[in-house]
Amino acid sequence: MRITNVDVFQLRVPLDQPFGWSQGRNSERRAGLVRITTDDGIEGWGEGSVGPAAAVVDEVLAPVVRGQDPMQRVRLWQRMYHALYNDNVAEGYGGMALSAVDIALWDLVGKATGLPVAELLGGRVRDKVAVYATGLYYTDGEFPDRLLEEARGYVEAGFKGMKTKVGGLSVRDDSARVAAIRDTIGPDIHLMADANQAYNAATAIRMGEHLAEQGVLWFEEPVSAGDVDGYLQVKAALPMAIAGGENLRTRYEFKEFFARRAFDIAQPDVMHVGGITEMRNVGATANMFGIQVNPHVWGSPVMIAATLHVAATLPPCPTAHRTEPYAQDPVMEFDRTPNVIREEICKEAFDQRDGFISVPTAPGLGIEIDMSAIERFSTAH
Repeated sequence: MRITNVDVFQLRVPLDQPFGWSQGRNSERRAGLVRITTDDGIEGWGEGSVGPAAAVVDEVLAPVVRGQDPMQRVRLWQRMYHALYNDNVAEGYGGMALSAVDIALWDLVGKATGLPVAELLGGRVRDKVAVYATGLYYTDGEFPDRLLEEARGYVEAGFKGMKTKVGGLSVRDDSARVAAIRDTIGPDIHLMADANQAYNAATAIRMGEHLAEQGVLWFEEPVSAGDVDGYLQVKAALPMAIAGGENLRTRYEFKEFFARRAFDIAQPDVMHVGGITEMRNVGATANMFGIQVNPHVWGSPVMIAATLHVAATLPPCPTAHRTEPYAQDPVMEFDRTPNVIREEICKEAFDQRDGFISVPTAPGLGIEIDMSAIERFSTAH
């Protein structure tokens, strides 16, 4: 079995209502998918090739894997990484391109062997993974009615946790916004806050003190993604867990954060970090340091499925007689913002039940791509 084709699909759909966070606003949803095909007609799908990453797949990584045996995933990962490393582009879009191809290889090999990815990784620790709702972004005229109606909706849907944005307004206004959400959902629902790198350490601490008053479970990306000392300063000053890592690529960018215990919670993103191969490495290293892994997920069903398979294999942190999500077991993000790509490119969209999603059991990623939807949403790259 040899790889014959590597195809890239750029998907884009405009939003009826834009939404924002601390760094900007979204007026469309996008996804970059990779399809790898072998000489015997088996296909594997990956995600991460959005924007300039598509060119990296086409021009750098596809020539590395074409003609190769897809079973040799670790060897191919190393060859792809080396092709990026020498030019110092293994981070940023290079890391996304590497992730997309790697995920597709795992999907393909699972289909070739008849095994789901979780089984290829060594088997499951859990059959379902806890998820929290990501939403509560900034939208025009949202506060208080539409925002609080959204928060109530997540509780009614069975979520045990949800995450909102901070950093897009003043500290005072964001604090009032978070307090209103807490009053609406009550004390028993986990509430998290994500600043998306909005603050310097001093302002993050000031914001974090307000968040602590509302029982916020974790404070995500309070400072710049690469600011290890800023994370340590914030972590030392605040009582809640400090989370980050969605923008880091490979174990090498996580190294100092883990060694210095700058995170309480690591949030590797499977379509940024280097795919399934590297997410497993990062997850194992975090566990060794006693750092919880709660994966970042904000993409199509390809990314959701890949994350579910890895999360199913992550050991508790730490092990205990009775482990629970948000404490020892991983909990992954489940984006609830409008995204027709997420809902329509697979024959069956993912959904949660009582705050959990079952891990797919079909071969590979366990999803079936709808090519008519891919064609409908595709743009030239």
